Amino acid sequence: MLEMRPDCERCGTDLPADEAGAFICSFECTFCADCAEKLDDRCPNCGGELMDRPARVDDNLLRHPASTQRRYRR
Repeated sequence: MLEMRPDCERCGTDLPADEAGAFICSFECTFCADCAEKLDDRCPNCGGELMDRPARVDDNLLRHPASTQRRYRR
């Protein structure tokens, strides 16, 4: 199950689990759309391809909440 990280690792933008706009690699490194575009859809951590993260909505989000651990480091 995806961790659904709450923020962009590059700029700190909030990325709610129930909304579109997050991009992830196979290791779940997470970036906003603007940063993914600036990174040419390549993860700077592992070199993997950044893909659209699916949203988690309704009962699924209630039963399996998103992570609250932020990854952005200033």
